[in-house]
Amino acid sequence: MTTPVSLALAIGALVAGAVVGYFVARGRTRREEARPPGPTVAELLERLVRSSANGVVVLNKFGDLVLHNPRAYELGLVKVNQPDPRARKAAEQVVETDEPLEIDLSPLEARGRQPEAVLGQVRPLGDGFTVVEAIDHSEAIRLEAVRRDFVANVSHELKTPVGAIALLTEAVLDAAEDVEEVRRFGGKILRESTRLGQLVTELIALSRLQGAERLPDLNVVEVDAVVREALGRTTLSAESAEITITTDAASGLLIEGDRTLLVTALSNLLENAVAYSPAGSPVSISRRLADGMVEVAVTDRGIGIAEDEQQRVFERFYRADKARSRATGGTGLGLAIVKHVAANHGGSVGLWSRPGTGSTFTLRIPAHVRPEPATEPARAAKTSPAPRQEKTPERTPKLVVTGQDSPDHGGNL
Repeated sequence: MTTPVSLALAIGALVAGAVVGYFVARGRTRREEARPPGPTVAELLERLVRSSANGVVVLNKFGDLVLHNPRAYELGLVKVNQPDPRARKAAEQVVETDEPLEIDLSPLEARGRQPEAVLGQVRPLGDGFTVVEAIDHSEAIRLEAVRRDFVANVSHELKTPVGAIALLTEAVLDAAEDVEEVRRFGGKILRESTRLGQLVTELIALSRLQGAERLPDLNVVEVDAVVREALGRTTLSAESAEITITTDAASGLLIEGDRTLLVTALSNLLENAVAYSPAGSPVSISRRLADGMVEVAVTDRGIGIAEDEQQRVFERFYRADKARSRATGGTGLGLAIVKHVAANHGGSVGLWSRPGTGSTFTLRIPAHVRPEPATEPARAAKTSPAPRQEKTPERTPKLVVTGQDSPDHGGNL
């Protein structure tokens, strides 16, 4: 009795499983029939090639084009439906050796916006087919050139004061018994060491500015306070050069940013104006609001800057007048710092200059937009008015208030 019952149960389970399996398979078949057909593997591979940021071509054993993407045209790998002769020759070599190869596919003649440096990688695919991938290395080459120039400039700029300090120290040792000579050489050592410290400080500041995509914390900053502090930093150098700095009246303008960086930028503009102005000439500061931007302009009556040099003055270590800049202790980094401070605040720096007339540097920073007061409902119109805010009087330095007779603002850089 036990065996027939067990057999019956087994048969029943088998039948039930078959019925369930039938309906499950039927439902799966219906879903598969209802699902739209997707792209084939070949179609996906073609999409991958066409969307590649690099130029890609596939060549057969005869060097003929089998497949290529639009980027191959842009990089010059394909011209008039023919592969670059250098790529074809390299492909023949790869077919023979079955080893990958790197080649230079840079344009032989620079035209328009063509890339300057293109690296080609040729790899075997088997059965006489090869793939050639062209990679635009122009930006990497440019950055490497900038890095080399920067290292060379830094090495030179650091070597100058260090060498001077070493020579002056030897002179002090030789003149140890002459008090006046020791004082004279000691003063020179102090100036060179100060310049060296300033150079290192500005290098660190510039590297931080260049590495920062945006400022972390923006605060509302009073433009007048920035002007006052920058003036305070420049007073001694201006008095030593017998230069009078004049400024317009307080503006009450506000901007959003880092106060320390903004003061540094304006101080650099003032120091630059003092350094390139003859003794007894004026330097003026003006500020205004224009098209949502706060503009602070620094104008001098100095030697001016030639037109072909105006774009370069914001480069690191560039000096329009090298002898004058070194004599005044300039590092060649001040205007580069101004440029990056402006950029990190979403602004810009402009320059107007004429040789023999003077220059105007204009720092432009987006103005702070005061939030509009919330509109009260009509039924609350009779509520008591808000308490009146008393303005604290502005403490301004004793400076001459004057206007500007040169162009107010320079062009954007």
